[in-house]
Amino acid sequence: MPERRTDPALTVVLAGVAAALHVGKLPPALPVLREALALSLVQAGFLLSLVQLAGMGLGLAVGLAGEGLGLKRCMAAGLVLLSAASLAGGFAQDAPVLLTLRALEGFGFLLAVTPGPSLIRRVAAAGELDAKLGLWGAYMPLGTAIALLAGPWLLPRLGWSGWWWLLAAPSLAMALWLWLALPADTRSAAPGAGAWSSRLRRTLAAPGPWLLGASFAMYAGQWLAVVGFLPTVFAQAQVGALLAGALTALVAAVNIGGNIAAGRLLRAGAAPRSLLLTGFAAMALGAMLAFLPVLDAGPVARTGGVLLFSLVGGLVPATLFALCVRLAPGSDTVATTVGWMQQCSAVGQFALPPLVGWVARLAGGWQWTWALTGLCCAAGAVLAWRMTAARR
Repeated sequence: MPERRTDPALTVVLAGVAAALHVGKLPPALPVLREALALSLVQAGFLLSLVQLAGMGLGLAVGLAGEGLGLKRCMAAGLVLLSAASLAGGFAQDAPVLLTLRALEGFGFLLAVTPGPSLIRRVAAAGELDAKLGLWGAYMPLGTAIALLAGPWLLPRLGWSGWWWLLAAPSLAMALWLWLALPADTRSAAPGAGAWSSRLRRTLAAPGPWLLGASFAMYAGQWLAVVGFLPTVFAQAQVGALLAGALTALVAAVNIGGNIAAGRLLRAGAAPRSLLLTGFAAMALGAMLAFLPVLDAGPVARTGGVLLFSLVGGLVPATLFALCVRLAPGSDTVATTVGWMQQCSAVGQFALPPLVGWVARLAGGWQWTWALTGLCCAAGAVLAWRMTAARR
């Protein structure tokens, strides 16, 4: 019998999932941490978004260096760093140390996910690129959903330290798998400062990377804010921790369907702009159904609104990753463009959760969340409309 090989593009996606577990491990513990550490909603929002701190300042630099340092090496190093920071975090005795290690996890996450689209572009079979990039767009909701579902079950048994130590294992295992399963990085002369500055200049001079980055920030910031605070919203509504974890995991998991659908629709010839407009419109409508008081039809309708927000909103990230390959100013700037997207996304994910928490504190509830997400969706729609004109 012929030896069966794991699809290398799927290996890259699973590596991204292992990295995303570290983003999703915090929300299930957030209600407990708020009580234990007397955190305000604003502080909780910053704790939720701190993992994005490295991406805010280093996304472009990591993307720029990725091709020269080796995409596989960069991703494997990020996974190892995530594991080390998570292991060390389990020994933390106070909040400042844990927060510092959380920021270090953010740097590992950045190293692990920035090379993903470029690696998939390198190893995907002919005609499969859009579909594989659709799968890549699902790495974040899948990893987040697994952590959200498992956390409420395992935290009472393991404690938060054991939870941190446990999640160090998948990222370390995927680093090894990635190293063994993917072809070696192309050996080439290290690029000089002139080559790096040329790629940087061409990336930032082109309109495509700016439109992609801003769109990704509008999407990712609001998605993390809504999904990240859901366990807290459910806890305040007297929903049990296990049920709240399961519902939040479901909201995160359905996002995978939108990502996969986007990949298939793009392969079938769907217009990227139409997919982006549909995704942002559904996110705006879903947030209104979930949070606008005048539309309050009970918990079932609210849950349905958040499910709509996440499911159809999943069209957005997969479409943006596919457009990244098309809108990068050259084949040698794809990783740099992805790095810029990650940097812009990190700004959105760092800023939106504390802002949503601040507004909720001022309003005494979550009833104005829809207005913030609606503004993000309106901006995303404008950017999507401009994106077609920027295509090469």
